[in-house]
Amino acid sequence: MKTILAALLVLLMPMAAVQAQLPKSSLAAEPGTIPFEDLLIKPLRLAVKQESIIYYQATFDRVLGQMAPGTVVTLVGMSDQGYRVRGRARHGDVAGWMKSDDLVMPDPKLPDKLKAFYERQMQVGALIAKHEVAIGMSKAEVAQSLGKPTRTSTRVTAAGREEKLEYAVFQKVPQATVGRAPNGQLVETVVYVKVEVGTLAISFKNDSVEVIEETKGTPLGGAPVKIVPGPVVVF
Repeated sequence: MKTILAALLVLLMPMAAVQAQLPKSSLAAEPGTIPFEDLLIKPLRLAVKQESIIYYQATFDRVLGQMAPGTVVTLVGMSDQGYRVRGRARHGDVAGWMKSDDLVMPDPKLPDKLKAFYERQMQVGALIAKHEVAIGMSKAEVAQSLGKPTRTSTRVTAAGREEKLEYAVFQKVPQATVGRAPNGQLVETVVYVKVEVGTLAISFKNDSVEVIEETKGTPLGGAPVKIVPGPVVVF
């Protein structure tokens, strides 16, 4: 028990040096599993509860090594039955799967939080890839999706501070031009020109998008406003 408590204390300490020494997992994401390594803002570490086996795959059918009690491991992914971790086994550094019962959970709700976090990240990532915005996104996520606003304003009320960002929205519109080819023939060429289609105003409350307005034109193109869950706090 003392060993486990000592390991949990290590979770609160900087681990940059140890993190640098451990290898990045080369395992591809397996069907039915959730990868976290590139999504979490900072590493999430768990402690090994008891002498345990670490496996190559999420199906727990190939043994990779043995983990000593109190070993601190970094979470890489999860499935319904276990966790994909990186850490030091008795024979050396490894990256593989461990059963849930073999790890100390600092928060009993952690699995549910991680699943909700992953699902939200997938939704937000898809919106950012399309340069779209939704109610529930954070200010940082909106900046990733739409870039720098054309105008910023702030209103302070008894309820708190409310910030509004305005964005000029552009679309690429095809435009035909006619020119002459080297042989003298007329040739029609299509080029795409950026045209402003309207202005979008985004209001925030507690760092989360609360209202999306079309203040000029129809930048949403008639599509309904999208909604995502608010940021999920894992730590």
